[in-house]
Amino acid sequence: MDRQQEYVLRTVEERDIRFVRLWFTDVLGMLKSVAVTSSELEGAFNEGLGFDGSAVDGFARVQESDMLAVPDAATFQVLPWRADGDTGGGVGRMFCDIRTPQGAPFAADPRHVLRRNLGKAADMGFTFYVHPEMEFFLFAGPDDPTPLDSGGYFDLTPLDVQQDFRRQAIETLEAMGISVEYSHHEVAPSQHEIDLRYADALTMADNLMTYRLVVKEVALARGIYATFMPKPLPGSGATACTPTCRCSTATRTPSTTPPTRTTCRRRRSSSRPAC
Repeated sequence: MDRQQEYVLRTVEERDIRFVRLWFTDVLGMLKSVAVTSSELEGAFNEGLGFDGSAVDGFARVQESDMLAVPDAATFQVLPWRADGDTGGGVGRMFCDIRTPQGAPFAADPRHVLRRNLGKAADMGFTFYVHPEMEFFLFAGPDDPTPLDSGGYFDLTPLDVQQDFRRQAIETLEAMGISVEYSHHEVAPSQHEIDLRYADALTMADNLMTYRLVVKEVALARGIYATFMPKPLPGSGATACTPTCRCSTATRTPSTTPPTRTTCRRRRSSSRPAC
């Protein structure tokens, strides 16, 4: 057991973490989760957690369905919205690497695919950073796509409508160790953007999955509904993407200077806001 795993086990005990959610994604980018109790966490580190891969989109056929979810201790964070927990203890989360029963990385695991390509880039002397601009809509409910404001690009909306939402979402992200650069109202009514600070591609992939869940959880707590659909309002002029901009910079080693904000600029016009 390495030091990072020992740190997680110690933190779980000291902070009274009752459950730990093990996260991974299918090939469609849907977040999957299985919860283990704190007493089972050491076994998950040592042996992984078995599950039926044939039930996950794009993973395996029935005859080769056995898979192992191996938690990555470096991704451990406590979920702020479950800090107290209904059971008297907190809830943590870790992302997992998917492996075969023989311990080999599973070829269709999106995290492994990204790591493999980052390795190829590193062999050519490149590093890869990502700076996303994630946009979302806030509605009255999942079956009621009524905009909660009529604001436009960079508009200042009433404090009790949307700005408090973005503030709460940012505070939740930062509590999970995710750095936020800035936030603002977007082009369409009830459309918002929270931009994360650049990070290496693997870290950002984990951060984006967390970001999407945080936005939905904060919306649920406030009695509203958040969606990342590109165009949920026909005729509204909304042109959101998911995410709107995926920017990267490859820099030759040994130079490790991270990309600056100027590496990503959005083109806009009066007739069509580009994404």
